[in-house]
Amino acid sequence: MVNEMETKKIMTQPLPQILDEIEDSIKLANEAAKNAREAAEEARKAGEKAANEAARVAAEQISKVEQTAKSAMQLAELVNSAIMEAVAVLEKRLQESHSYRGRSKRKVEG
Repeated sequence: MVNEMETKKIMTQPLPQILDEIEDSIKLANEAAKNAREAAEEARKAGEKAANEAARVAAEQISKVEQTAKSAMQLAELVNSAIMEAVAVLEKRLQESHSYRGRSKRKVEG
């Protein structure tokens, strides 16, 4: 039934009008395709820009993390050195204390 109505419409319109409608449809389709290609190109460029920006930000953050880790390592080495020095001082004081006590006992006993 649909084909009958289309057939009748085609048969009742003059050929130049039908061809004009076909040409207009083709132009609209071409314009839509062009717009779609332009939109796809813009989306591609936006995606590339976003990816590049993300890579840049990630590289900056990695650099900051590396610097923080380096600083933390230096601080840990400094703390370790200070602890080792404090241990050495305490050991020396303990040895001196034991020596002093030993001498004091000998004097008291003697």
